[in-house]
Amino acid sequence: MTTLTETLPRLDYAAIAPEAVRAQRGIEAYVRRSGLEHSLVHLIKLRASYMNGCAYCVDMHTKDARLEGETEQRLYAIPVWRETPFFTPRERAALAWSEAVTELGHSGVPDEVY
Repeated sequence: MTTLTETLPRLDYAAIAPEAVRAQRGIEAYVRRSGLEHSLVHLIKLRASYMNGCAYCVDMHTKDARLEGETEQRLYAIPVWRETPFFTPRERAALAWSEAVTELGHSGVPDEVY
């Protein structure tokens, strides 16, 4: 079994595409100023990370969420959020939106989610 430390190093995006990294940081700054609760943003990022299969991102976003007070129960339930009672209607809408946007290339954003 391969561990994270045994995998090949990831690309150094900052060195290869500094303008893209600046753009991403700009989007992150915008989101932080948007008025969305940080707890909600963490849930969205975590759901997209699970969907994208990024262990590094799942690890990072769960740590960030814990630091801001998110519960273990809710963090563990993100992959199966539809089957749990742990999320508010607002959080459920955000998780559905996150899924639709993350899967955009498959089918676009369905009207009922929009």
